[in-house]
Amino acid sequence: MKTSQSHPIRVMLVNDLQIVSWGLEKLVESQNPRMELAGSAFDTAGATEIIYETPVNVILIDLDGNIRVDSIAELSTISPARVLALTGSRDVSLLDSAILAGARGVVAKSEPVESLLKAIEKVHEGEFWIDRAATSRMFLPLSPRTNPASETPAQQRVASLTRRERQTVSEISRDAAASSKMIAERLNISENTLRNHLSSIYAKLGISSRLELFAFAKLNMITAQPHS
Repeated sequence: MKTSQSHPIRVMLVNDLQIVSWGLEKLVESQNPRMELAGSAFDTAGATEIIYETPVNVILIDLDGNIRVDSIAELSTISPARVLALTGSRDVSLLDSAILAGARGVVAKSEPVESLLKAIEKVHEGEFWIDRAATSRMFLPLSPRTNPASETPAQQRVASLTRRERQTVSEISRDAAASSKMIAERLNISENTLRNHLSSIYAKLGISSRLELFAFAKLNMITAQPHS
């Protein structure tokens, strides 16, 4: 298949589970010339060495072994490469922690191989990735039920947001991996004010994390300005 990329996506693996790492290496190598393996490390120290030795575009980090979420932030500070997390965990708090640490997306191991490859491409292009399994887990309780009268429950929650709250949601949905400091600066408010906005937004939308807010905004197409 012909690719529109002029250069292959250089993927580095960070995985301390040898069998899983071997399988991922073979998967990436099978995608040449679309992708190529930049290296494979069993820990953050090994990943750091690879980063200093060769160009890396995407870091695929497995969170199911002994590699901790903190490694995402550590690698993000020394490399401009996009970080993509891989996990078999159903713990939404782990997914949210990965995003706040700097991951551009999380892929569940239950997803098809094609989803992982697509996630690598999207993250490399600067987009944010939330797989179908994670989205359905978070939003099954929030899914709008048919309301023949007028608005869905989700639309009613969105309508309760103030203009400033909409601006906050819009900014987060534009760049979910941005730090709180960065978002506050873009909105010309303090981090404390941002926290207050988020507390109010979470309460109104019935959610509890930045990751849920990102997906809710995408699902309901929340913009900075209410529709007239």
